[in-house]
Amino acid sequence: MVEKVGVLVVSYGAREVAMVDAFLRSTKYNVEVYVADKQRNPFNVKSATAHVVVPDLNVEAICKFAEAHKDRIDFGIVGPEKPIIEGVRDLVETRTGIPMICPTKEYAIEASKVQQRLLFQEAVPEVNPKFKIFRLEEFKTAEDARKALYKWLDVLGNMAVVKPDKPAAGKGVGVWGDHFTTREQLFEHFWENLQHGAVIVEEKIEGEESSFQAFCDGKHLVPLPETRDYKRAFDDDKGPNTGGMGSYKAADETLPFMTATDREKELEIVNKIFRKWRTSDNNVLRGTPFYVAFMHTGKEPKILENNSRPGDPEIINILPILKDDFVDLCFKILEGNLTSVKVEKAATVVTYKVPPSYGGYAETYPEHIEKAEIDKPVDLTKAYELRKKYGERIRIYPASMELRGSDTYALKSRAVCVVGVSEAIEDARNISLEGIKAIKGGALWHRTDIASKWHIEKSICHMEVLRKRG
Repeated sequence: MVEKVGVLVVSYGAREVAMVDAFLRSTKYNVEVYVADKQRNPFNVKSATAHVVVPDLNVEAICKFAEAHKDRIDFGIVGPEKPIIEGVRDLVETRTGIPMICPTKEYAIEASKVQQRLLFQEAVPEVNPKFKIFRLEEFKTAEDARKALYKWLDVLGNMAVVKPDKPAAGKGVGVWGDHFTTREQLFEHFWENLQHGAVIVEEKIEGEESSFQAFCDGKHLVPLPETRDYKRAFDDDKGPNTGGMGSYKAADETLPFMTATDREKELEIVNKIFRKWRTSDNNVLRGTPFYVAFMHTGKEPKILENNSRPGDPEIINILPILKDDFVDLCFKILEGNLTSVKVEKAATVVTYKVPPSYGGYAETYPEHIEKAEIDKPVDLTKAYELRKKYGERIRIYPASMELRGSDTYALKSRAVCVVGVSEAIEDARNISLEGIKAIKGGALWHRTDIASKWHIEKSICHMEVLRKRG
């Protein structure tokens, strides 16, 4: 008889839909999913044994939902950062006894960029860019702050990145050359953020970015294959930063522009941080405590930031091609005996479609938008029909979408992604794009160059130049 397992999934978008899909593919367990969701996601509503909408993902409401079903839930897993930072694991475990797969509140290092930089400085100082921490109480006047900032900009030659300590404080991260081109603009950004808490000003690093992710049971850190995220809104890496317009994974564990040495350095760096950071209470770091944005410079890699949860979209490149049963992996994480993760030798490409208002970009990029389709329902039928053609090689994951009656509407964030799976990146990309083009309505748009040959070649050439220079 197949064992019944109940899983609580705290959900925000496509990342968690990919988790639910991975659980439901289990051949060893009869899985019931209990979803605490940001909206009535059509995939989750259809798949869940019980589903609740918690629009602000507040931990008290999530905990109440878990409590109501605690006799049927074996464990929980959390995708979005907000509940992790606010201590959802601490609360749910204390009140219900349901073990949760995510770091505890104290170890949600995503909550503080200052804490991250200081930890890295202690464990692996070579990975930190030059940085300086500023606090409002250090200055009597705005002019004092300006002088201190400009003195530091002299050191950096103006090539600076301004980062608030807390997520979403003030105006968020600002980059010289992208968000501002004068010191006055940079100071305005810096000063507004300083009103909300500490601000880090660090050097802008040139290089190629990779996303490193690892599953962790608190004692063991098991790395996943590398992925590459596309943060900018528009083709050719133009426009403002987004949550990620898509990503790709090669058939092996590295990326085309990386060397085996690059990968080894990443593993060495993250393991050093892990050894420095973990405690005798091993399980505080279980989940995905290391989702690290590395910048490869041709010399030593630098860390841009570290997150305390799986990447969106990057984990979506991995979950559809797990060879291990995802339920078994989760049990191993909880038991503290996770020593390996088996993944198919396949390339995957994730492409997102987003609504016209996404981040307010519509005004700057009107050619993407079929204006007659704005506010109309989104039809995923033709995309789902492609499963007859591609089978397991295509996945359609609704994200910021809401079921209203029998219709599905896109909300304000990334609406839906399509994963293509194949032996080669180019083939996976073509499957992903075919699925994306089959999605109609809602005036949704997408980047057309995710994982394109020319974009990958550009990264390879850039790294060759940097290595020679290094």
